[in-house]
Amino acid sequence: MISMTTQTHTDDLHLLVATLPQRLRDALQSLPQENLLEIVLDLGRPPQARFPEHAVNLSDGPVSDEDLEHALAAVGEFGADNRAGIEGTLHRISAMRNRRGRVIGLTLRVGRAVFGTIDRIRDLVEGDASILLLGRPGVGKTTKLREVARVLADELSKRVIVVDTSNEIAGDGDIPHPAIGSARRMQVPHPGRQHAVMIEAVENHMPEVVIVDEIGTEAEAMAARTIAERGVQLIATAHGNTLDNLVMNPTLSDLVGGVQTVTLGDDEARLRRTQKTISERKAPPTFNAVVEIVNWDEVIVHPDTAQAVDALLRGSQAGGMRREGAGGQIRIGDFVDDTRHPRGTVERPARAATIAAATNDEGPVRIHAYGVSRDSVERVIRDLNLDARTVKQPERAQLILALRSRAEDTRLRRVIQATGLPLHLVKKNTTAQIRRLLQNVFNVLHGIEEDIVDEAVREAEAAAQRAMDEGVAVELAPRSASVRKLQHRIATRHHLVAESIGSEPQRHLVIRPVQ
Repeated sequence: MISMTTQTHTDDLHLLVATLPQRLRDALQSLPQENLLEIVLDLGRPPQARFPEHAVNLSDGPVSDEDLEHALAAVGEFGADNRAGIEGTLHRISAMRNRRGRVIGLTLRVGRAVFGTIDRIRDLVEGDASILLLGRPGVGKTTKLREVARVLADELSKRVIVVDTSNEIAGDGDIPHPAIGSARRMQVPHPGRQHAVMIEAVENHMPEVVIVDEIGTEAEAMAARTIAERGVQLIATAHGNTLDNLVMNPTLSDLVGGVQTVTLGDDEARLRRTQKTISERKAPPTFNAVVEIVNWDEVIVHPDTAQAVDALLRGSQAGGMRREGAGGQIRIGDFVDDTRHPRGTVERPARAATIAAATNDEGPVRIHAYGVSRDSVERVIRDLNLDARTVKQPERAQLILALRSRAEDTRLRRVIQATGLPLHLVKKNTTAQIRRLLQNVFNVLHGIEEDIVDEAVREAEAAAQRAMDEGVAVELAPRSASVRKLQHRIATRHHLVAESIGSEPQRHLVIRPVQ
């Protein structure tokens, strides 16, 4: 574990509350305000204060035109994106208009500067990596950008430019909010001009770091690539919750290398054990690393974007490191599968060794195919010579293989909850995807000499034993990605932390105890 800086908040909330009519101010004063997200004023409806888990009406009576006019008079001028601010603060006021342009609703969003939010990714920030932050609205992407700007400018003494569309990062007014430290801020006059200001920042002001919020258009993606190719560290957020979302986004996939369709010859397809038409990464990623923000206390880090994207395009898992903060500390651990379901569950691939150990059962591993062709599964088992067989009843299985689209079927979830069986998902019902998944589950490494695999296994086992006995971190020799994955699993089996470091061909694992 790594000690984590205590988080502190500054929000100047009283300045936002001051824009409300007196009766709403009085109502708000009686509520706890530390977790207040926003205040909503919609004409003809009760005004609401919204918190992460619930909303509270501030009045039984509806919002009137006078209430809206009172708030509008207290805020700054609205831009082309219908956003305004309060000078010297990070609060944001967004307007909803009718067809004639009259304001009929306001969202008063609380803006907070939260110090100590980037500890989980500080190693990436300080390592000069270009980093892309992903996550659903409200998980703190913009808050982290502010902290990144302050740390790089004040603590690392770098020349930092914040490209600030709608004054979202550094607040309203001509003087940037202290939350970004000594970083400089370039305001964007219109959302459609963000890409041009990004290029202008590099060409005119010679920054070492450029920080951008909400890359969302093809022009902005192209500007980001131009900045990265000039050797400038780029840290940004983008529309998308996860890396696999971004890979499938035709507008923004260029940020992580883009995707192209390639037709292979018969011999090449046989050699790769794939279909003839496959998807491949088109170019080097704009961003070296991608961080998926799960919530305020948890992120999933992909330190090598190219490697993660290539894995996704092969139908495998993106991998990554889960970093969690709790009790003032950060825990770093292996995160194997980033498949997510609406209920928020995360499925991790099980290993054949741990399957047998969990069931105390000898003999072939029993696989139940759910929504997947049983004939195809059996064909792959024969081709790979696996010690496994399929079973019709899930209750008799040791693992379940299912289509991702069927993962939330009531019957399937009921079986998993009752048995605790590991669930493995494939996107499509194809032999190629089933083959890749079972190769991963059973540690089948093709094209690698057996003695190399044996040597890597012995090395990882010895390192794991030393890490447990002496409580130290042990570096392994450089290995290929598939062999590193096998070593990763050995560390996980011993309840140790394993992290890939370095660049190919010298990339290798460090195994250490969880402290």
